[in-house]
Amino acid sequence: MEKTWVTFVSLAGLLALWYGAAVLTADPMVLPTPDAVWQVIMEQAASGKLWFHIGHTLRRVVLAFVLAMVVGGIIGVALGQSARLNQWLDPWVTVFLNIPALVIIVLCYLWIGLNETAAIIAVAMNKTAMVIVTVREGVRSMDRGVTEMTQVYRMSPWARLRHVVWPQLGPFVATATRNGLAVIWKIVLVVEFLGRSNGVGFQIHLYFQLFDTASVLAYAFSFTALMLLIEYLLVQPWEKRSSAWRHV
Repeated sequence: MEKTWVTFVSLAGLLALWYGAAVLTADPMVLPTPDAVWQVIMEQAASGKLWFHIGHTLRRVVLAFVLAMVVGGIIGVALGQSARLNQWLDPWVTVFLNIPALVIIVLCYLWIGLNETAAIIAVAMNKTAMVIVTVREGVRSMDRGVTEMTQVYRMSPWARLRHVVWPQLGPFVATATRNGLAVIWKIVLVVEFLGRSNGVGFQIHLYFQLFDTASVLAYAFSFTALMLLIEYLLVQPWEKRSSAWRHV
Protein backbone atom coordinates (compact mmCIF):
# COMPACT_ATOMS: atom_id res chain seq x y z
CA MET A 1 0.00 0.00 0.00
CA GLU A 2 2.81 2.37 0.93
CA LYS A 3 4.64 1.56 -2.29
CA THR A 4 1.52 2.38 -4.32
CA TRP A 5 1.09 5.68 -2.50
CA VAL A 6 4.73 6.64 -3.06
CA THR A 7 4.44 5.77 -6.76
CA PHE A 8 1.31 7.89 -7.10
CA VAL A 9 2.91 10.89 -5.37
CA SER A 10 6.06 10.52 -7.46
CA LEU A 11 4.09 10.48 -10.73
CA ALA A 12 2.01 13.45 -9.57
CA GLY A 13 5.22 15.34 -8.90
CA LEU A 14 6.48 14.50 -12.38
CA LEU A 15 3.25 15.79 -13.94
CA ALA A 16 3.47 18.98 -11.87
CA LEU A 17 7.06 19.51 -13.00
CA TRP A 18 6.02 18.92 -16.63
CA TYR A 19 3.12 21.34 -16.32
CA GLY A 20 5.32 24.01 -14.74
CA ALA A 21 7.96 23.64 -17.45
CA ALA A 22 5.28 23.88 -20.16
CA VAL A 23 3.87 27.07 -18.60
CA LEU A 24 7.32 28.64 -18.34
CA THR A 25 8.14 27.67 -21.92
CA ALA A 26 4.83 29.16 -23.10
CA ASP A 27 5.21 27.49 -26.49
CA PRO A 28 3.09 24.37 -27.19
CA MET A 29 5.25 23.53 -30.21
CA VAL A 30 8.20 23.10 -27.85
CA LEU A 31 6.52 21.58 -24.78
CA PRO A 32 2.73 21.17 -24.61
CA THR A 33 0.98 20.79 -21.26
CA PRO A 34 -0.08 17.33 -20.01
CA ASP A 35 -3.76 18.11 -20.63
CA ALA A 36 -3.00 19.06 -24.25
CA VAL A 37 -1.23 15.72 -24.77
CA TRP A 38 -4.11 13.88 -23.07
CA GLN A 39 -6.56 15.54 -25.43
CA VAL A 40 -4.57 14.31 -28.43
CA ILE A 41 -4.54 10.78 -26.98
CA MET A 42 -8.33 10.85 -26.58
CA GLU A 43 -8.82 12.15 -30.13
CA GLN A 44 -6.49 9.54 -31.65
CA ALA A 45 -8.10 6.78 -29.59
CA ALA A 46 -11.62 7.85 -30.59
CA SER A 47 -10.66 7.85 -34.29
CA GLY A 48 -9.12 4.38 -33.98
CA LYS A 49 -5.70 5.51 -35.24
CA LEU A 50 -4.02 5.05 -31.87
CA TRP A 51 -5.16 1.43 -31.50
CA PHE A 52 -4.29 0.64 -35.12
CA HIS A 53 -0.70 1.80 -34.83
CA ILE A 54 -0.17 0.45 -31.31
CA GLY A 55 -1.43 -2.95 -32.54
CA HIS A 56 1.15 -3.06 -35.35
CA THR A 57 3.96 -2.05 -33.01
CA LEU A 58 2.92 -4.57 -30.36
CA ARG A 59 2.82 -7.36 -32.98
CA ARG A 60 6.40 -6.55 -34.03
CA VAL A 61 7.52 -6.45 -30.41
CA VAL A 62 6.01 -9.88 -29.70
CA LEU A 63 7.39 -11.55 -32.84
CA ALA A 64 10.90 -10.12 -32.42
CA PHE A 65 10.87 -10.95 -28.72
CA VAL A 66 9.87 -14.59 -29.28
CA LEU A 67 12.48 -15.02 -32.03
CA ALA A 68 15.24 -13.50 -29.90
CA MET A 69 14.33 -15.56 -26.82
CA VAL A 70 14.14 -18.88 -28.71
CA VAL A 71 17.36 -18.44 -30.71
CA GLY A 72 19.24 -16.76 -27.86
CA GLY A 73 18.03 -19.34 -25.34
CA ILE A 74 19.14 -22.32 -27.44
CA ILE A 75 22.58 -20.83 -28.15
CA GLY A 76 22.96 -19.69 -24.53
CA VAL A 77 22.28 -23.19 -23.19
CA ALA A 78 24.75 -24.68 -25.69
CA LEU A 79 27.50 -22.21 -24.76
CA GLY A 80 26.87 -22.69 -21.05
CA GLN A 81 27.19 -26.45 -21.33
CA SER A 82 30.22 -26.55 -23.65
CA ALA A 83 33.34 -24.63 -22.65
CA ARG A 84 34.93 -25.50 -25.98
CA LEU A 85 32.04 -24.15 -28.03
CA ASN A 86 31.89 -21.04 -25.84
CA GLN A 87 35.59 -20.42 -26.43
CA TRP A 88 35.00 -20.35 -30.18
CA LEU A 89 31.76 -18.38 -30.23
CA ASP A 90 32.28 -15.93 -27.37
CA PRO A 91 34.05 -13.40 -29.67
CA TRP A 92 31.03 -13.53 -32.01
CA VAL A 93 28.67 -12.81 -29.10
CA THR A 94 30.87 -9.90 -28.01
CA VAL A 95 30.84 -8.44 -31.51
CA PHE A 96 27.04 -8.59 -31.76
CA LEU A 97 26.70 -7.07 -28.30
CA ASN A 98 28.67 -4.03 -29.42
CA ILE A 99 27.33 -3.44 -32.93
CA PRO A 100 25.05 -0.35 -32.78
CA ALA A 101 21.37 -1.16 -33.24
CA LEU A 102 21.10 1.43 -36.01
CA VAL A 103 23.77 -0.36 -38.06
CA ILE A 104 21.96 -3.72 -37.84
CA ILE A 105 18.65 -2.09 -38.76
CA VAL A 106 20.10 -0.33 -41.81
CA LEU A 107 21.93 -3.46 -42.98
CA CYS A 108 18.80 -5.61 -42.68
CA TYR A 109 16.83 -3.09 -44.72
CA LEU A 110 19.59 -3.00 -47.34
CA TRP A 111 19.99 -6.77 -47.55
CA ILE A 112 16.39 -7.96 -47.11
CA GLY A 113 14.39 -4.91 -48.16
CA LEU A 114 11.96 -2.49 -46.55
CA ASN A 115 9.55 -5.17 -45.35
CA GLU A 116 8.22 -6.81 -42.20
CA THR A 117 10.74 -9.66 -42.31
CA ALA A 118 13.67 -7.25 -42.27
CA ALA A 119 12.11 -5.22 -39.47
CA ILE A 120 11.52 -8.21 -37.18
CA ILE A 121 14.91 -9.81 -37.89
CA ALA A 122 16.69 -6.51 -37.23
CA VAL A 123 15.01 -6.12 -33.85
CA ALA A 124 15.57 -9.76 -32.88
CA MET A 125 19.27 -9.62 -33.81
CA ASN A 126 19.76 -6.63 -31.56
CA LYS A 127 18.42 -8.57 -28.58
CA THR A 128 19.63 -12.13 -29.22
CA ALA A 129 23.19 -11.56 -27.97
CA MET A 130 21.89 -10.22 -24.64
CA VAL A 131 19.70 -13.31 -24.22
CA ILE A 132 22.66 -15.57 -25.00
CA VAL A 133 24.82 -13.96 -22.32
CA THR A 134 22.08 -14.09 -19.65
CA VAL A 135 21.08 -17.70 -20.31
CA ARG A 136 24.73 -18.81 -20.59
CA GLU A 137 25.44 -17.43 -17.12
CA GLY A 138 22.33 -19.17 -15.82
CA VAL A 139 23.52 -22.54 -17.14
CA ARG A 140 26.98 -21.97 -15.65
CA SER A 141 25.49 -21.22 -12.22
CA MET A 142 23.48 -24.46 -12.09
CA ASP A 143 24.37 -26.93 -9.34
CA ARG A 144 26.34 -29.70 -11.06
CA GLY A 145 25.82 -32.01 -8.12
CA VAL A 146 22.05 -31.88 -8.52
CA THR A 147 22.41 -32.49 -12.24
CA GLU A 148 24.55 -35.57 -11.62
CA MET A 149 22.01 -36.81 -9.08
CA THR A 150 19.30 -36.78 -11.76
CA GLN A 151 21.48 -39.04 -13.87
CA VAL A 152 22.06 -41.43 -10.97
CA TYR A 153 18.30 -41.69 -10.36
CA ARG A 154 17.67 -41.92 -14.12
CA MET A 155 15.13 -39.15 -14.21
CA SER A 156 13.36 -38.67 -17.52
CA PRO A 157 14.36 -35.64 -19.63
CA TRP A 158 10.97 -34.01 -18.93
CA ALA A 159 11.25 -34.54 -15.15
CA ARG A 160 14.83 -33.26 -15.21
CA LEU A 161 13.78 -30.15 -17.11
CA ARG A 162 10.78 -29.48 -14.86
CA HIS A 163 12.25 -30.18 -11.43
CA VAL A 164 15.97 -29.43 -11.82
CA VAL A 165 16.85 -27.33 -14.84
CA TRP A 166 13.94 -24.88 -14.98
CA PRO A 167 13.88 -23.91 -11.28
CA GLN A 168 17.55 -22.94 -11.54
CA LEU A 169 17.40 -21.39 -14.99
CA GLY A 170 13.98 -19.72 -14.59
CA PRO A 171 15.22 -16.53 -12.84
CA PHE A 172 17.76 -15.92 -15.59
CA VAL A 173 15.13 -16.41 -18.30
CA ALA A 174 12.85 -14.02 -16.41
CA THR A 175 15.65 -11.44 -16.29
CA ALA A 176 16.26 -11.86 -20.02
CA THR A 177 12.52 -11.45 -20.60
CA ARG A 178 12.28 -8.28 -18.54
CA ASN A 179 15.36 -6.66 -20.06
CA GLY A 180 14.38 -7.88 -23.51
CA LEU A 181 11.00 -6.20 -23.52
CA ALA A 182 12.53 -2.97 -22.23
CA VAL A 183 15.05 -2.94 -25.09
CA ILE A 184 13.03 -4.44 -27.93
CA TRP A 185 10.13 -1.99 -27.98
CA LYS A 186 12.54 0.95 -28.18
CA ILE A 187 14.33 -0.65 -31.13
CA VAL A 188 11.00 -1.41 -32.80
CA LEU A 189 10.18 2.31 -32.76
CA VAL A 190 13.48 3.06 -34.51
CA VAL A 191 12.77 0.36 -37.11
CA GLU A 192 9.34 1.87 -37.76
CA PHE A 193 10.76 5.39 -37.82
CA LEU A 194 13.23 4.41 -40.56
CA GLY A 195 11.27 2.11 -42.81
CA ARG A 196 7.67 1.17 -41.95
CA SER A 197 4.35 2.65 -43.06
CA ASN A 198 2.52 2.02 -39.78
CA GLY A 199 3.19 1.69 -36.08
CA VAL A 200 4.01 4.09 -33.27
CA GLY A 201 7.47 4.82 -34.66
CA PHE A 202 5.95 5.72 -38.04
CA GLN A 203 3.49 8.10 -36.38
CA ILE A 204 6.27 9.74 -34.38
CA HIS A 205 8.19 10.24 -37.62
CA LEU A 206 5.10 11.73 -39.27
CA TYR A 207 4.39 14.21 -36.48
CA PHE A 208 8.09 15.04 -36.17
CA GLN A 209 7.98 16.25 -39.77
CA LEU A 210 4.89 18.32 -38.92
CA PHE A 211 6.55 19.77 -35.78
CA ASP A 212 3.59 18.46 -33.76
CA THR A 213 5.18 17.85 -30.35
CA ALA A 214 1.87 17.04 -28.64
CA SER A 215 1.14 14.15 -31.02
CA VAL A 216 4.70 12.83 -30.72
CA LEU A 217 4.36 12.75 -26.94
CA ALA A 218 0.85 11.28 -27.16
CA TYR A 219 2.00 8.24 -29.13
CA ALA A 220 5.21 7.86 -27.12
CA PHE A 221 3.44 7.94 -23.75
CA SER A 222 0.60 5.71 -24.92
CA PHE A 223 2.89 2.87 -25.89
CA THR A 224 5.09 3.45 -22.85
CA ALA A 225 1.99 3.06 -20.66
CA LEU A 226 1.13 -0.22 -22.40
CA MET A 227 4.63 -1.62 -21.86
CA LEU A 228 4.55 -0.56 -18.21
CA LEU A 229 1.28 -2.47 -17.76
CA ILE A 230 2.87 -5.58 -19.28
CA GLU A 231 5.90 -5.10 -17.02
CA TYR A 232 3.96 -4.70 -13.77
CA LEU A 233 1.07 -7.09 -14.46
CA LEU A 234 2.88 -9.94 -16.24
CA VAL A 235 6.68 -9.81 -16.20
CA GLN A 236 7.41 -8.78 -12.60
CA PRO A 237 4.94 -11.26 -11.00
CA TRP A 238 6.39 -14.08 -13.13
CA GLU A 239 9.93 -13.03 -12.20
CA LYS A 240 9.03 -13.16 -8.49
CA ARG A 241 7.44 -16.59 -8.84
CA SER A 242 10.41 -17.97 -10.74
CA SER A 243 12.77 -16.82 -7.96
CA ALA A 244 10.53 -17.74 -5.00
CA TRP A 245 12.16 -21.15 -4.48
CA ARG A 246 15.46 -19.46 -3.60
CA HIS A 247 13.88 -17.95 -0.48
CA VAL A 248 12.23 -21.13 0.78
